[in-house]
Amino acid sequence: MQTVFRRKLEMAERVREFTRARVTSEPSYAPVLTKFQDLVTRAEQIAARQHQGRLNAKGARDRRKELRRMLQFQLVHYLVAVGSVATKNQAELAARFKLPETNATNTVFLTAVKALLAVAESQRDLLVQGGMEPALLENLGRMVADFEVVSEAARTARRDHIGARTDLDVVSVELMEQVKVLDGITRYHYGNDPEMMAEWKAAKQVLGLPRNGNASTPPAGAPGGVKQAA
Repeated sequence: MQTVFRRKLEMAERVREFTRARVTSEPSYAPVLTKFQDLVTRAEQIAARQHQGRLNAKGARDRRKELRRMLQFQLVHYLVAVGSVATKNQAELAARFKLPETNATNTVFLTAVKALLAVAESQRDLLVQGGMEPALLENLGRMVADFEVVSEAARTARRDHIGARTDLDVVSVELMEQVKVLDGITRYHYGNDPEMMAEWKAAKQVLGLPRNGNASTPPAGAPGGVKQAA
């Protein structure tokens, strides 16, 4: 989760607790508070989705990394060792039994392994005679399929993560707008109550960030507040 949004969400949760503890019968307050509370709930849900997307993406990447290691240094290495020897008298064919570059992208790596598997399938009998385990190609095919699945899972999780981050940007703006409205209402009702304004100031402060025009308040008890009956 983005640090800035995390701090804004923590602020919004404090504001929600502040407002819940000070229910007012003013008709203008209820719809603003309802909208604000709905936004906080929505923001929490989006944040949870983003967090899960990050976890899913990391899990898929870790699994893909392990599969690639096994492919590169076990199955493919074995196949290339057998194939390069079994086809040594067929220069053009032997040249196709090469290990993928270790620093290749995952897409390039997968393409190279699939091409190697296709060649090996066409030369199965020759390779078995040269020392290849008969089950190697089936195992290799399954691992390639797994690699494709986790690669797609990683892409999907990343898209979910990016989508959630975009949604967080939108809801963050809406949250700050509603806090601004609540700030106006609170000043109107409690502007001459130093204790109440001190609590409000503490609730709506976004910790760790410089205060701006939307989030700042004058010192508690400053002139200008018009106290009204709640």
